[in-house]
Amino acid sequence: MSTGVETAEPVAVDAPEAVSDPDVPELHRSGPAVEADPTTTRRKGGSLRKHIGSVAGVLILGVLLWRLGTGVFLDGLRRVDGPTLLAGLGLGLLTTVFSAWRWCLVARGLRIRLPLGDAVADYYRALFLNAALPGGVLGDVHRAVRHGQSAGDVGRGVRAVVLERTAGQAVLVAVGAVVLLTLPSPVLGDARQLALVLAIVLVCGVVTAAAVRKGRASSGPSRRSGAARAALTEARGALLARGNWPGVLISSVVVLAGHLAMFLLAARVAGSHASATVLLPLALLALLAMGLPLNIGGWGPREGVMAWAFGAAGLGAGMGLSVAVIYGVLSFAAALPGVAVLVVRWVAALRRPREENAGGHDLCRASETAEVHASEVPLAGVASEAVGSVFAVTKEKYAPKASVSPARSSFPFSADAFEGRPMTPDSV
Repeated sequence: MSTGVETAEPVAVDAPEAVSDPDVPELHRSGPAVEADPTTTRRKGGSLRKHIGSVAGVLILGVLLWRLGTGVFLDGLRRVDGPTLLAGLGLGLLTTVFSAWRWCLVARGLRIRLPLGDAVADYYRALFLNAALPGGVLGDVHRAVRHGQSAGDVGRGVRAVVLERTAGQAVLVAVGAVVLLTLPSPVLGDARQLALVLAIVLVCGVVTAAAVRKGRASSGPSRRSGAARAALTEARGALLARGNWPGVLISSVVVLAGHLAMFLLAARVAGSHASATVLLPLALLALLAMGLPLNIGGWGPREGVMAWAFGAAGLGAGMGLSVAVIYGVLSFAAALPGVAVLVVRWVAALRRPREENAGGHDLCRASETAEVHASEVPLAGVASEAVGSVFAVTKEKYAPKASVSPARSSFPFSADAFEGRPMTPDSV
């Protein structure tokens, strides 16, 4: 007759015996120890998606090096001289100041304070981080978060940067569409066909959106539609308000003109003698390609599109790649003032805690000295009132400032007079 203990022993299966049993399926032998953690899987997938753009940029550059060789890259680098770098710095200053002004206008539309000087410095820092780090957008992310933190509203800070960049891209797409549909270029026929398809899709989309909106209006507003309307209202107020849209439009046009001028400068330095009418559509194609998040520090799609466009226009793929390389060097040189901004603010951040700690130490020492003197005063009769008034003045004068650490500034006892003498740590 079996007991409860005897039946409990086979339940605790020994791990090695279970693995060595050939009748047990492999899935059951593996047990829960080898099950994939869904959190780890999601993290790996997110990390892979973050690096897709950088990998794509590296692949594009690798294909160009394989087909055209390294001589084209080196030739483009050798053609950049001192006057060319100074011209690039000047054009970079123009585009950065007007981009920062556009950012200030959008921030004002969102009721966030942003001085122009601070905006220029932050924009230079963002441009350098975009050029130096993979992805090409990390500088803008840093700019958005830092401005939101300083303004006390990270959400509005992020939306201000998103709307500012959206305004610039909208003007680029509008000007690019007009130029590519009118001027001769390798994509003139394809651009017209694409424009016809987009027009049909746009009309269908407007009709569908109107029908859906009418159906939702009859059934009552939903939470999602209310949030979308609020976002559109905020964007319209930031970009299309009466006092904002002229400045946003002018600044975006000036920034686009500065980028096109830098492309023309790079073409002349590379040795291209094509007219501006021929080069303008090619430059707009490169700028549109630069908006794709498939680059490493801005390099990748720009070089690929320029090599293909110059080759299709009969100007030579090698010439297009040289122009793209020179443009990349000039863009990086135009962002170099961001290094000075990073260094200055890094030094200021290191110096600030030292000054705060020094100030807090002096205040604490003065407060402790005042308490010692106050405890030595006679504590009877009229002297008691004098001690209370002296200690009150001392408390108000040497109150802990914001720079003092919380552990020192929050004492667990009161300094008010009680029974003829002030409260001290000894009496507590």
